[in-house]
Amino acid sequence: MTTTTAPAAGAVAPPQHAPVRRPSLLRLTGVELRKLVDTRAGRWLLITIGLVSAAIVVLLLIFGEDAELTFVTFFVPSLLPVSVLLPVLGILSITSEWSQRTALTTYALVPRRERVVAAKLIAVVLAALASLVAILGVAAVGTLVASSSGGAGTWDADGSLILHAGVVQVASVLMGAAFGLLLLNPPLTIVGYLLLPTLWTVLSQLVRPLRGPSGWLDTSQTMEPFFTSDVTGEQWARLGVSLLLWLVLPLALGMVRTIRREVS
Repeated sequence: MTTTTAPAAGAVAPPQHAPVRRPSLLRLTGVELRKLVDTRAGRWLLITIGLVSAAIVVLLLIFGEDAELTFVTFFVPSLLPVSVLLPVLGILSITSEWSQRTALTTYALVPRRERVVAAKLIAVVLAALASLVAILGVAAVGTLVASSSGGAGTWDADGSLILHAGVVQVASVLMGAAFGLLLLNPPLTIVGYLLLPTLWTVLSQLVRPLRGPSGWLDTSQTMEPFFTSDVTGEQWARLGVSLLLWLVLPLALGMVRTIRREVS
């Protein structure tokens, strides 16, 4: 019995697909900006920041002395509560991936996690700068109202004051993001961010040998001069040293932890 082998059919080449381009950093940043307002917590936090700034200006218009109602008088007090709320925005931007269990999707679409983190950091910095612009606008409206209602209404603001305010806002939101990278849990991160610097401040007041280093490591002290227009070289150095402890160190450790953490 003999058998014959049928000629093999011609091999069919697999279809050629165009290579998939990875999303650009600009696109990732746009996605992260959208995430800031898509979540209920982030949206209400942004609304709260705007309402707090407006409320401070209204209170100053009602209870402030007419001679003191200047642009700087409206601008500087509005910075203080916003610089406290902005770090929470940075924390939520980082930790929401893990608390809402979207990290699996995010890091599956963009395997290089450092690119996602970079986009998040850029997004919160842009949000901080946007809040600064909003504060400037609210302060300008308050100044116009004051000038039309008999107040001083002067615009004697130095450009360096706005620059220094921007440094404080950006540093604050990045500190929150750095703590978020390190702890990766929203409640724990918020409590840790608020508690650790406060404990350091209290200890530096109670323990005399710590009072000297606290002038270089306590951000509540090193940032205080930046709410004015006159900042010396030493004050810049103090801010830089304090940010090494409270921003650069947790950011570096948090980046390593975020990259190595298993997504489940």
